[in-house]
Amino acid sequence: KAYEQNPQKVSKWLEQEYPLIKERAENEGAEIHWGDETGIRNDSQHGRSFAPKGKTPVQVIPAKHCRLNMISSVTNQGTVRFMTYSDTMTAKVLIRFMKRLISSSKKKIFLILDNLRVHHAKLVKEWLAKPKIKEQIEVFYLPAYSPELNPDEYLNCDLKAGIHTGDAPKNEQALKGRVVSHMRMLQKHPDRVKKYFKHRSICYAA
Repeated sequence: KAYEQNPQKVSKWLEQEYPLIKERAENEGAEIHWGDETGIRNDSQHGRSFAPKGKTPVQVIPAKHCRLNMISSVTNQGTVRFMTYSDTMTAKVLIRFMKRLISSSKKKIFLILDNLRVHHAKLVKEWLAKPKIKEQIEVFYLPAYSPELNPDEYLNCDLKAGIHTGDAPKNEQALKGRVVSHMRMLQKHPDRVKKYFKHRSICYAA
């Protein structure tokens, strides 16, 4: 846990704020999505292995480093949505993702995000305030410094463990191919995603 986390705000989220969001979603026929961003590097050392006693394990990685960014969302029914991007997260990138969420759902979306500064950007707030958009999507925010409350963090861990089980990708194209392949696999296995919500920190959202 982060030193800066406020226990009172976490309790308020669990006991008051999220139950109200859940009640509204049920009354309005909306679907709750939990969103987050992550960065994936080809030289990451996620995963586990072994080596003979007294021998230091060695992972061979390319000298040329590359990175790919991804924003995604999950629901407690196992629905997964994602979008990769090479540039940094900006208001325009976030809006592009939210437009994709809207187009892929027949229900209104309640999107829950953390407090990354870009999530509160003026451009994002102005876009969300448009009457037509308000009918299709609303955004809510987790307590600050509380990533353990976000189910999408567990998807990020699943992804990073999955794409680094073999040899390190040698370039951005190979890295993106592995990321997209793993994410599409998750989209086809909602029961795997539902298991994230069994974690004791996440079960409140199940």
